[in-house]
Amino acid sequence: MLTTLQTAYSDTRAADLAWTLGREPLPALAVLDLQLGGAELQLRLLGASHQVLLQEDRGVCSETVACMPGSSTPLPLGVAKRLGDWEYEFAARVETLTQGQFAGRAQELLALVSDHPHGLAGTFPGSPYAFTAMLAQRIEGQVRWRTWHAYPQEGQLVVTRTRVGARIPAPAL
Repeated sequence: MLTTLQTAYSDTRAADLAWTLGREPLPALAVLDLQLGGAELQLRLLGASHQVLLQEDRGVCSETVACMPGSSTPLPLGVAKRLGDWEYEFAARVETLTQGQFAGRAQELLALVSDHPHGLAGTFPGSPYAFTAMLAQRIEGQVRWRTWHAYPQEGQLVVTRTRVGARIPAPAL
């Protein structure tokens, strides 16, 4: 699903993004509710980027990647955590592209996500390449999502990927 977000572009620099787990639901500009196996997943586009809410029998997971005033947790390159009975893995990278590369990659990603039944993308007023896009899937009992945060004025694309799955007990010796 592709939507135009009716708000000012508030996270205008890739370096302003922060990451956090466990945050309460924030006001969303667009929402996509998904059932992936036994998991309820909500993809949320914020004026300041994204939030994902996952609920399953094992518990709840809330991931927020956004420009959050007063946040002291910058966007990490990688995180691996135990969340109750879950293993949570997060990775992020920043791609710096030329203007031509950026436009091509933006068009490709928006087409991919907007046509996908588990995809949500929102463009911000002012530039067709200022967007946040999210894509979710369930593979082998794990819920996974990828996100793309585009900053055309900087030629930067922030790419994240997350995996949440059941913790596998260590084998007995």
